[in-house]
Amino acid sequence: MNKGTIGKATTSIDASPEALYDLVSDVRRMGEWSPECQRCVWLDDVTGPAVGARFKGSNAHGIARWSTKSKVVAAEPGREFAFVIGHLGRDMTKWSYRFEPTTNGTVVTETFEMLADMPWYFALSDRFLMGVKDRQADLEKNMAETLQRLKSASERRGAST
Repeated sequence: MNKGTIGKATTSIDASPEALYDLVSDVRRMGEWSPECQRCVWLDDVTGPAVGARFKGSNAHGIARWSTKSKVVAAEPGREFAFVIGHLGRDMTKWSYRFEPTTNGTVVTETFEMLADMPWYFALSDRFLMGVKDRQADLEKNMAETLQRLKSASERRGAST
């Protein structure tokens, strides 16, 4: 994928923006929502979301396994949670969750934006280790699944408070 590529998924959830922000911004729970991210842990003795906080993600897709280090770039309760993933000292991908209140709950939008061109070897990994021909479409499918899992968990638990 090239710099400037953007992917997006949106869904409506019967829960408050604040409750959904709390779920998404607790990165230790990301493995519950994401089909690719298995788990995340805060780094540097951080215990919660704040701009500048860092966390490590452990991911799996097909036979591929890798980890990422991310930095929180937006932490606005009930409005937006966003982080940037780096690779070899460069900001590569920005992931964002935005929360818009509605009369019945919240519209949640998850996006990614490529901040730099992906190294050539990522395409090889996508195709041969993950079995993915179109990584952008695959990520958009995963985002839609992430939001559906978030919806199921939050509506089941009554996260509207």
